[in-house]
Amino acid sequence: MQYIHVDTANLFFKSRHVASRKSTDWERVGMAIHLTLTSVNSLVRKFGGGDPIHVVFALEGRSWRKDFYKPYKANREAQRQALTESQLQQDRMYWDAYEKFTTFLQEQTNTSVLRCPTGEGDDIIARFIALHPNDTHYIVSSDGDFYQLVAPNVSQYNSLNNMLITHTGVYDSRNRAVAFTIDSKCKLKIGKPDAKFVPPENWVEYGLFLKCVRGDGGDNVFSAYPGVRERGTKNKPGLKEAFEDRNRKGFAWNNLMLQRWVDQNNVEHRVLIDYERNRTLIDLRAHPDNIRATIDECIIAGLRRERVSNVGIHFMRFCGAFELDKISNSPDSYARWLNNPYTGEHNAV
Repeated sequence: MQYIHVDTANLFFKSRHVASRKSTDWERVGMAIHLTLTSVNSLVRKFGGGDPIHVVFALEGRSWRKDFYKPYKANREAQRQALTESQLQQDRMYWDAYEKFTTFLQEQTNTSVLRCPTGEGDDIIARFIALHPNDTHYIVSSDGDFYQLVAPNVSQYNSLNNMLITHTGVYDSRNRAVAFTIDSKCKLKIGKPDAKFVPPENWVEYGLFLKCVRGDGGDNVFSAYPGVRERGTKNKPGLKEAFEDRNRKGFAWNNLMLQRWVDQNNVEHRVLIDYERNRTLIDLRAHPDNIRATIDECIIAGLRRERVSNVGIHFMRFCGAFELDKISNSPDSYARWLNNPYTGEHNAV
């Protein structure tokens, strides 16, 4: 079976910025819903000719990482406190529309809408894929955290730039191979179409390793080794050499991981300890056992639901409420996947 996983909050709130600067808030809300639905519909049209496709909308909960690591996303609260009253009012309007949208999906369609009170959307998507290892998965998100999950059966679709990221490379909307690199901030830097471009060996694994060492500034995860170079010197270890030595755990690996450094508060750190902390926070395959079990339970419970009837009628009413005129002109294309229930099998114990 094929699954399309929607990183719902990411797609919804990033999509609203696509609207024209002259658009009203109401028009921006409509654009966010429009682009969320059309992004999924584009993938269904592209890959729906084979096995049946079921769409999974992953929602956010309060992250377990905030208890594991106190600084995690603490910067987000400071950013929110800096918003003006007008910006807060606008934000509330979007969240209200988001709640109505996800409630519609949960109650009036046969898509799976999954949420775990102690997990993030990333966690749900990662664990759903782990529970369905023999199926094909497409992740709809612009979040670079998902690059690490790319595999022969897992691809990521960034609908904001129409790029499909697969284990064989990155492809644009015309299915042309695109050159790319992993930059110093652990982000995928997209270049120009290049049919002769060969993706770097082990680029998915290296990108994850790089991020676990360098940390994630967006989520307030600190570096395990500030200032470390990608290529080492005669006297200093480098990330490339340590990564290439990761399986053997020889001199290059230990020369990097056993380094110590002192922060601005005069606290000493060992690279290996901070690296393992960051790996727990960042690596979506490295959940603590109790967290993994909780998320799996939420997923399995969410997949058990009664089939909804009259999905097409509900969809037309929803389109009318949010003035989704272009989508309502071709409702059958959307209703087809909105009406397709989960019929798969998971490998949970």
